[in-house]
Amino acid sequence: MDTMTLPPRTEMLRAFMERDPQYEGVFLTGVTTTGIVCRPTCPARKPRPENVVFFPDLEEALAAGYRPCRRCRPLRLAGAPPDWLAPLLEAVEVAPDRRWTDGALEDEGFSPTRVRRWFRKHHGTTFHAWARARRLAEALDRIQSGEGVSRAAFGTGWDSLSGFGEAFRSVLGRTPGGAADETVVRFTRLLTPLGPMLAGATDDAVVLLEFGDRSSLERQVRRLAQRTGWVFAPGRTGPLDDLEPGLTAFLEGRGPVPDVPVRTPGTDFQQEVWRALRAIPAGTTRSYGEVAEGMGRPGAARAVATAIAANRVAILVPCHRVVGADGSLTGYAAGLWRKRRLLELERRAGRETG
Repeated sequence: MDTMTLPPRTEMLRAFMERDPQYEGVFLTGVTTTGIVCRPTCPARKPRPENVVFFPDLEEALAAGYRPCRRCRPLRLAGAPPDWLAPLLEAVEVAPDRRWTDGALEDEGFSPTRVRRWFRKHHGTTFHAWARARRLAEALDRIQSGEGVSRAAFGTGWDSLSGFGEAFRSVLGRTPGGAADETVVRFTRLLTPLGPMLAGATDDAVVLLEFGDRSSLERQVRRLAQRTGWVFAPGRTGPLDDLEPGLTAFLEGRGPVPDVPVRTPGTDFQQEVWRALRAIPAGTTRSYGEVAEGMGRPGAARAVATAIAANRVAILVPCHRVVGADGSLTGYAAGLWRKRRLLELERRAGRETG
């Protein structure tokens, strides 16, 4: 069987014992004394090191006779909503204009504290702020469809135009009237085997795809909004619907990098660098110097590295294919383990289609 390369055992053992979330998606841990397979972050009491084995994926663990842990649930993608939260998320989808208070949550059988903790951990905000952004996105849709501001405000549950306008400016960065003709980027979380990703797209192209645990992610989004003047609002578009199944298939080792339209605003030099990245054959690598030379700009390796760091569309604009001058994996903000895994997935896809 064609399997992924695992990190050294000492590295995986440390990550498992310390419940290091950076290793979600890198390996799974089998406990020989219980026959259970766990995530690296499993909260259960840790076994003795000599009773631990490691697997690159759940398929191999199950084939070896291990059964999924009931506490950390390795069958579920990291960041997936728990079963107890699913009815609330469904209620928001059904009625995005509904106003939610702690009292409303309690009336529906939810603990406001429990809901708040989950949203803080997985979205970096409270449930109320997340739901309010969804309501504002619904109002934006109405305004861009030609509905008047007042009607859009009251139709999405706002009591006053002043409160609506203040919230609209705070969350979407525009006045309601000023957003009527602006380009809108819809963004959403995608759950993947390598961790949650934030994806954003206009009506015709993907403009943002980043792993959700990148410390610079918020800054990248803010810079993109400032550069383009686009309005960012939660939701989905056709390009995101096209991206998700192909991305999932690639990250599960079932296909190549998805081919979807990509739009990458930037300087002329950045655009040139990002085009050069997409020209590197999948599964192969180039050094920063080789990328610069291929562009006819020898000596510009440092400038190339700076442009690569500004890339906001991971995987599709494959900065993971660029390595150090000695061939070592270096310079990947989402983690070198992800860079290694992405290259292995591309090589696997190439062998299966070659």
